[in-house]
Amino acid sequence: MPKIVECVPNFSEGRDRGIIDAICHAITSAEGVSLLDVDPGAETNRTVVTFIGSPEAAVEGAFRGIATAARLIDMSKHKGAHPRMGATDVCPFVPVSDVTMAECADLARLLGERVGHELSIPVFLYEAAASSVQRKNLSVIREGEYEGLPAKLSDPNWIPDFGPAEFNRRSGASVIGARPFLLAYNVNLNTRDQKLAMRVASRLREKGYIDRDADGVAKRDENGNVIMLPGLLSSVKGTGWYIPEYGCAQISMNLTNYHETPLHLAFEEARRVAEENGLLVTGSELVGLTPLEPMVLAGRYYLDKQGRNPGVSDDELIHIAVMSLGLSAITRFDPEKKIIEYRLRSPSRLVGMTVEKFVDELAADSPAPGGGSVSALAGSLGAGLTAMVASLTQTKKNYKAVWPEMAQLAVQGQLLKKFFLEAVDRDTDAFNRVMAAIRMPKRTVDEQAARDAALAKANLDATLVPLSVLETAIDVVELAKSMAERGNQTSLSDAGVGALAAQLAAEGTYMNVLINLPGVVDADARSHIRQRADAARDKVLAGVKDVRDHILAKLEAQLAR
Repeated sequence: MPKIVECVPNFSEGRDRGIIDAICHAITSAEGVSLLDVDPGAETNRTVVTFIGSPEAAVEGAFRGIATAARLIDMSKHKGAHPRMGATDVCPFVPVSDVTMAECADLARLLGERVGHELSIPVFLYEAAASSVQRKNLSVIREGEYEGLPAKLSDPNWIPDFGPAEFNRRSGASVIGARPFLLAYNVNLNTRDQKLAMRVASRLREKGYIDRDADGVAKRDENGNVIMLPGLLSSVKGTGWYIPEYGCAQISMNLTNYHETPLHLAFEEARRVAEENGLLVTGSELVGLTPLEPMVLAGRYYLDKQGRNPGVSDDELIHIAVMSLGLSAITRFDPEKKIIEYRLRSPSRLVGMTVEKFVDELAADSPAPGGGSVSALAGSLGAGLTAMVASLTQTKKNYKAVWPEMAQLAVQGQLLKKFFLEAVDRDTDAFNRVMAAIRMPKRTVDEQAARDAALAKANLDATLVPLSVLETAIDVVELAKSMAERGNQTSLSDAGVGALAAQLAAEGTYMNVLINLPGVVDADARSHIRQRADAARDKVLAGVKDVRDHILAKLEAQLAR
């Protein structure tokens, strides 16, 4: 996979479309940058821009955007509901593909040094790039906002990481860093009262809220410090505001780790605390993009609450999540535009074709797609059948004892289905990389060496892709076995076909491994791959025989009754 970094700069302009467009044009003028989302807010007077690219392209695109913002935005005239301290308020790098958090932190330092030196803007590093523990938290750095910068910059404890320790009246200061994927999530309330929204937000956010006595006076400890009570949700920052264009107040949250506090938990806790304060939640919105995972987790959560099988397709899970969270209450939530994996996938994917179009492509006079892609497709069909049988089992009362198990197996079947579907394109992509390496020039010694290295890597990839399908086919056979033994007995034949489809996937990819092995340069690697392939094929064949024999015996017994 290529190295891909996401960058999400927040600019302090949400009303002037000309300025917003100029900043976005500057970002995309950097070669290799793809703009994913532009989300302006008039009341917050802030625009969240999301783009991706190689590490080098991401740094260049971010710098060009920051330079343009510094030229066009005058912070001395800026007003907006969102906390801010600079024309480019915050600019995080987020690892997406084959990039570590440490590498993103290095990118933040590289960009910060350039912004400080070339644009004379004070830069503070935060999160994974922070120069000290005290500077990890964005809200701590931004405390006092733009108006408090003169005092902050005169404090020896707040010397910028890069740039002059001088107040830049026009551009303010910027916070640059590296962080995990952050979900900017707002929950709508049936009120216009910002104070009520703030009350709910303070109960939810990790930072918590001030402990007060019966008269509303803040309580203090023996040292005179205000006592803070902890909030309910970890890895959550929050505030409350009123958005006139929406006609309602919102609880505005940043979920800085959606594994610790998932989307659905934030929503449900917001709803519960709102009700305790006499308020109703009327929906929510995601600002910018979201990974697929939090949407899938939310969909499964709500299906489970409904007593339904969570082992359904991603499309169904997303549909349930959008309805349950009220994500289309203000503006329609479009998965193709809002989910980052969907924005990144190629429109020419094989799995996006109709069955007829795929078979036509298969029958054409080109070597790809070929047997590897067909084998992966067979694996997806086998996994899909096992998920179907698990779901059909959970709907029958006489199988109630195995409902929890079937729910888990249905989810596993869906995950396997997705793996195999992605492998349909991965196999063809791997073959195309081999052909591209073969076509590389070899006129000079250096060109020959580069071609040899590229071809060796491409051949290894073309061998490992079918090997992964072959080894994963074992899981489908195990699922089919569970369905045959404990699943809905009226679907025995479906479980059997699922196992046979897994056998086709295994046999086909075994042949693909063997045909690609001669291109693997390292002899030890060739031997190890062959051993893995032989072991996986033997296990699949033995497992399929057990499933077939078991099912046929049951079917014969039914006929004999």
